[in-house]
Amino acid sequence: MTFGGREGLLLVLSGPSGVGKDTAVQALLQADPTLSFGVSVTTRKPRAGELDGKDYIFVSETLFKTWIAEDRFLEWAWVHGNLYGTPRDRLLEALTAGRDIVLRPDVQGALRISENFPDACMVFLLPPTWKELRARMEKRGGDSGEEMEQRIDAARREFNYLRNYDYVVINDRLEDAVTTLLAIVRAERCKVHRNKILLGPEEEISD
Repeated sequence: MTFGGREGLLLVLSGPSGVGKDTAVQALLQADPTLSFGVSVTTRKPRAGELDGKDYIFVSETLFKTWIAEDRFLEWAWVHGNLYGTPRDRLLEALTAGRDIVLRPDVQGALRISENFPDACMVFLLPPTWKELRARMEKRGGDSGEEMEQRIDAARREFNYLRNYDYVVINDRLEDAVTTLLAIVRAERCKVHRNKILLGPEEEISD
């Protein structure tokens, strides 16, 4: 619903590698089609089933560094040997137009976004157990034993930033996690709307 020029809600869904951010975001977008997805840029290779421009914008390291020099990113970081970043102009344009946007950055990127957008809704997606996190990483494939241990160690360090988030959601059963995320979106939309008081002639309110 749009109330005379309000800016959109920015939902930042983050968490450790392997926790299921991609799957949770896809399910959330299906459950609430009014949400839009903020596509990140990365230098890593596409995984099976990932589409360029839909899941990520896949670019070369040379091009990514050129965009860094051109100040195109709201935030960017090296994560497990690859570069990831959030395009600035596209995001700002969508928010200014009143669209509600979901981002799924790594924890480093999420914290930088929070610095630039204090009103962003910060959600940390938590694995139910360490054993389950490891199992999900193994199922995804593509990591050596050493790389997996590095990811687990990184996840443990990232847990230290839980206090920087507005919500923590345990991603055990996807259906339950999405139900919780939808409740968060509804609550945050109410916060966005509550300070909008329309004075003067009655305005048409449309979905």
